[in-house]
Amino acid sequence: MFFWDGVRAAVGQDATVLLVAEVDGQILGTAQLGIKLPPNQPHRADLKKLLVHRKGRGMGLGRALMEAAEAEATRLGKRVLVLDTATDSPAEAIYERLGWVRVGVIPDYAMMPDGSYCGSTFFYKHVGH
Repeated sequence: MFFWDGVRAAVGQDATVLLVAEVDGQILGTAQLGIKLPPNQPHRADLKKLLVHRKGRGMGLGRALMEAAEAEATRLGKRVLVLDTATDSPAEAIYERLGWVRVGVIPDYAMMPDGSYCGSTFFYKHVGH
């Protein structure tokens, strides 16, 4: 199964909200908000993926997608958002600028496309108080 097949299935099951950033008829960015969590976590959502195509970088699409995800989470009654990103990636600074709080790093948490392992840095943010 390819990545987008899983996203499509999760959206169809109301487990994920798919947000897109469109410029001049082209989708240049996306974010996925995981909203179907265990019964003891109805107040929480996971920001599962933020992607901005290189054509869309520097246009504020990442910020717009993050703000849209936060607004949608608030609309759905979520109060705590969680995300992880590759440790030492440029994304870490972006999330901190957007008010996300760094929790810590788990070494060898994820696998890179070349098969090597990388650490993941975890963040959270309170929304919709």
